[in-house]
Amino acid sequence: MSSSAEEKTENATPKRRQDARKKGQIPRSRELTTAAVVLGVTVVVLLHGGTIARGAGALLRAYLQQLPAALATPGLSLKLAATLIGQTLQLIAPVLLVGFVTALVAPLLVGGWNLAPSAIALDFSRVNPFAGLKRLFSMNSVVELGKGFLKVSVIGVVGTLLFLHERERLLSLPFMPLQMALGQGAGLALDAMLWLGGGLLLIAAVDVPWQLLHHSKQLKMSKQEIKQEYEQSEGKPEVKGRIRRLQQEFARGRMMEAVPKADVIVTNPTHYAVALQYAVGKDKAPRVVAKGADLIAQQIRELAQAHRVPLVEAPPLARALYRSCEIDAEIPGALYQAVAQVLSYVYQLRDYRRGERPVPPRVAEDLPNSAVDPS
Repeated sequence: MSSSAEEKTENATPKRRQDARKKGQIPRSRELTTAAVVLGVTVVVLLHGGTIARGAGALLRAYLQQLPAALATPGLSLKLAATLIGQTLQLIAPVLLVGFVTALVAPLLVGGWNLAPSAIALDFSRVNPFAGLKRLFSMNSVVELGKGFLKVSVIGVVGTLLFLHERERLLSLPFMPLQMALGQGAGLALDAMLWLGGGLLLIAAVDVPWQLLHHSKQLKMSKQEIKQEYEQSEGKPEVKGRIRRLQQEFARGRMMEAVPKADVIVTNPTHYAVALQYAVGKDKAPRVVAKGADLIAQQIRELAQAHRVPLVEAPPLARALYRSCEIDAEIPGALYQAVAQVLSYVYQLRDYRRGERPVPPRVAEDLPNSAVDPS
């Protein structure tokens, strides 16, 4: 196989994307999720930080007041610690809830949710040291390493800028009263989180397009793969052709079985042959039970002669029936009169066998132009 046939230059087909999704291969940006969680938690703390701080102070005071008695009473200290932990979780529940919801919602922006059991199945290729070395020196590893350095740089730059901007407040914290120092420290921490979240958001703005591009590149296909996928889904052309021929042969066999039961065969006389059947009281109109051209028409005529089915030469009518009617379908209304004349002639033939002379039909002059040439 040539190397050009193996080049993955074609965009992934919908089936390839669906199969990849089932395997858990979807674009993901951890940087976007991290930035969203940091900013979401920071916003909640900004809105409810005062309430959380006052509640935490009250819990701490109550705990310190009860601590001496708890230490003197066996088992009371554990009960007090459990109560403190429960109340603390209730106090910070909004922060935890926003962080949890943000971590769930953020992936929807890139790739969406995806439950792929096959992604967590045991795969020995993941612990293959040679495959690990290959992944270590891949372009994706280089990009991840670059993002790691970028995050460290962002944290360093944010810390440096924040220190330079808030140096006086930071250095004065040890000399402030405790309550004021805690408030100032909390304000500095929130500023740091906002700056850090903004920096992570900038990294995510670069990471998201890269992840989408990398995922699309991973799913690219060669022309040979697209051809194989088409053959698997639609079947090979040779097989489809064979199936089509078998279906045609089967349909032709069923059609030939209906010829001996026909009332009349309308012929061209050599190029077309159409078998008609009409059950009085059952059919609304005569039906075409078989038709064919050239060789098939000859077979229909021979089979009809073998079973003593009348043959009527009516070239315009034969062409019109062949072109406008499907197998086992009723004839169109435009041909009613012409077919009625043919059937009348056939019924006269039956009477002729009882001694009456039939009158041949004159159907060519009676056909409308639209019936003779439907195209």
